[in-house]
Amino acid sequence: MQLRRIKSRPVELYAVADNFAVFQAIGDELRGEFPDDAWAPIGYAEMRKLVAAGAPETLEAVLVGVDAADEGRVKEIATLIAAVKASGLPVILLAKDIGPASMHALMRAGADDFLPYPTPEGALAETMERLRNRDAAAEMGQAKGRGRRGVVLPVYGVSGGVGSTTFAVNLAWELALETRKANKRVCIMDFDFQYGSVATYLDLPRLESIFELLSEAETMDHDSLASALTSFQKRLAVLTAPMDALPLDIIGPEDVKKLLSLATHSYDFVIVDMPTTLTHWTETLLHAAERFFVSMEIDMRSAQNMLRFLRTLKAEDLPIEKLDFIMNRAPGFADMSGKARVKRMAESLGIEYSIMLPDGGKTVTQACDHGSPLEIYARSNPLRKEIRRVARTLAESVAAAQAAIA
Repeated sequence: MQLRRIKSRPVELYAVADNFAVFQAIGDELRGEFPDDAWAPIGYAEMRKLVAAGAPETLEAVLVGVDAADEGRVKEIATLIAAVKASGLPVILLAKDIGPASMHALMRAGADDFLPYPTPEGALAETMERLRNRDAAAEMGQAKGRGRRGVVLPVYGVSGGVGSTTFAVNLAWELALETRKANKRVCIMDFDFQYGSVATYLDLPRLESIFELLSEAETMDHDSLASALTSFQKRLAVLTAPMDALPLDIIGPEDVKKLLSLATHSYDFVIVDMPTTLTHWTETLLHAAERFFVSMEIDMRSAQNMLRFLRTLKAEDLPIEKLDFIMNRAPGFADMSGKARVKRMAESLGIEYSIMLPDGGKTVTQACDHGSPLEIYARSNPLRKEIRRVARTLAESVAAAQAAIA
């Protein structure tokens, strides 16, 4: 069997079987769980070679299909399952018409879960969600006690549609990529409990445990936070907004302090995507922030809202010096009139823009709708390149600051 080439996205799951046609119906479920050809069928021999050579980092799991014709190869398949597990990947066993003795041997080899074929409706999605939650919890558990001194990086948009969530999601992903060799951990938290879209932009499920975490904040601990986290490609921990719209005051300032403390003890970078509405815990985030990103566009609506925002901070004597101002959809190099407008706006507001994000065009909207960071969907997009530069500069400055403290 020839390994199918993946064009649009890296392979996240291999479906292993020498005769995949026997399990043809599982293909529809796999396409629903791993869209855009992010999965591929592969034979047993090819999978053994792949594991021996080192499985791709993008792999999330391996689905091993076994039917009645494979009964005489149980030891061989069990050895393969053990090898896949030894490489650190979870294994899902997909079984059709095999006996209990064979099933027992394959599960003892290390399979994490079992699915009968034909699979019950939604069973594959439930299995993947369970594995992802377990991975996130394991990552959280491994991080406990390591004494990490994570930095909090809130991202706030002065009005809707100014690209704050797009920036937050892509900054988090670029930081995860930029710091992976340094064993740094990155987490993004969606604090827009009503209409947050981080889950949409990363194509992740919204878990019931998020509501439990927020509604029982007084008993919050590492375990409850870990159970509410999901993982994007095993590199980025994500606290999505809850399934249902909740009031923004479901948690208070002390709850936010506790949540941030838990996160910063387990992750080196904690990106917080904030709601446009100012809440009674906005001040808490500003005080906790290493840098507080504020996004706007070159229009009157953004200018007026930014002016109100700055007046509010000054009236409360809050640390305005932490603010990093972002101009989204900034004018291009040759747009002299647009650049003049940006300069006049900055002067009238009494601010300086530290980040100028170019207009990435329709591709950015497509990537968001697709549930994919720009690094995966459109690597050469100018917006992606600028966010990557911001992530690299940020990672370097934080590393230098932490080294100086140490």
